[in-house]
Amino acid sequence: MIEYALLFGLGFLTAAFLVFLISPAVHRRIVWYTENRLKATMPLSPQEVRAQKDMVRALYAAENARTTQDLLREREKSLSLQLRHDALAVDAGRLAAEISDLQAEIGEMHVEAAEQRSRLRKDENYISQLKTNLHIAEQSAANKESELAVMRTRLSKLSEQIDGLRIDLAARETEAESLKFRANALRDERDTLRQDVTLLQKRAKDAEQKLTQQQHMVIRLEDKAARESASAAEKESLLIRRQQEIAKLKEQVKAANAEIRKINRVLREAGLAKMAAELPPELTTEDTTASVFDTAAVAAEMGEDVRMRSAALAERLLKAKSVTGRDGAIREEIASIAANMVALTALNEGPSSPIRTLLPDAGTKNPNDRVSLADRAAAIIANPVR
Repeated sequence: MIEYALLFGLGFLTAAFLVFLISPAVHRRIVWYTENRLKATMPLSPQEVRAQKDMVRALYAAENARTTQDLLREREKSLSLQLRHDALAVDAGRLAAEISDLQAEIGEMHVEAAEQRSRLRKDENYISQLKTNLHIAEQSAANKESELAVMRTRLSKLSEQIDGLRIDLAARETEAESLKFRANALRDERDTLRQDVTLLQKRAKDAEQKLTQQQHMVIRLEDKAARESASAAEKESLLIRRQQEIAKLKEQVKAANAEIRKINRVLREAGLAKMAAELPPELTTEDTTASVFDTAAVAAEMGEDVRMRSAALAERLLKAKSVTGRDGAIREEIASIAANMVALTALNEGPSSPIRTLLPDAGTKNPNDRVSLADRAAAIIANPVR
C-alpha cells in the first residue's frame, strides 16, 4: 500500500513538473495568437504600438516572474517530496528489514497491521483532502486568470489615461513657463517699487526732520513772541507812566505860561518891554511838550501794533505748521516785527539811545538785494507811522 502511495506521489510530481515545463511555451503561443489577433483587428499608432509593446513586455515579465516563482515553489515542493520520498524509502527499507526479521512474529503484528490500515485510511482521507484542495486551487487559478484578463483591460485603459495625462502635463509645463516669465516681470516690478518706497521713505524722513525743525523754530518764535509781548506790556505800562508824567508836565507848563503871561503883562504895564522880550516865549515850551507827547503817542501806537502783529503771527504759525510754501512771507513778517521792536526801544529811550548810533543812516542803502534788520529799524525811526 505504501508503494502505491509513493508511486502515485511520484506520478503526480512528474505530471506537475511537466505541466510547469510546458506552460511557458503554451503561454507564449497564446500571447502570439492574441497579438496577431489584435494586430489584425485594431489599427495601431506608433505611440500605441510602443505602449502595447511596453505593456506586453511588462505582462511577459510579470508572467515570467510569476511562473519562475511558481516553478521555484514547485521545485521546493518537489524537493521536499523527494526528501520525504527518500525518507520513506529509508523507512521502507528499514521496514523490509524488520519484516524479514519479524516474519516469525506475524501473528503478533496483526494488531500493528490493523493500526497501519487505519493509518492508511487516514492517509487516504488526507489524499482526498489534498485532491479537494487541488480542485479548489485550480478554481482559484481560473479565477485569477479571469482577474488577470480584467487587469489587462484595465492596464490598457490606464495606458490611454497616461497618454492623456502626458499631454496635460505638457500643457501644464507651458503654463508654468509662462507663469515663470510673469513672476520674473513681477519681481522686477517689485524691485522698482521697493526702490520707490525707499526713496519715498527717505523723503518722508527728510520732511519729518524739516517739520520738527520748523516746529522747534515755531516754539522758539512763540517763546520770543511771548517775551516780546511781556516786554511790550512792560513798555506799555512805562509809556502810560510817561504819559501821566507828560500830563503833569503839561499842567506845570500851563501854570508856568500863566505866570509868564502875568509877568509880561506886569512888565508891559510898568514899561519894561526889553525884559519881557528876554523871557522865553510860550510857544517854545508848548512845542517841546507837543513833540514829547507826539513821540510818546507814536511809541504807544507802535507797541500796540507790534503786540497785535506778533499775536497774529503766532496764530498763523500754529495754524500753518504743515504748510511750507509761505515761509518767505512769514520770515518777512518776523523781520518787520523785529525792526518795529528795535525802533520802539530806540523811540522809548529817546535821542540819547545807543541804538541810534548803531543803526545806519536812513538814506544809505545796502548794495545787496536783502534788506537787513538795521536798515528796517533805521527807516522806521526816521519815518514813524502814527
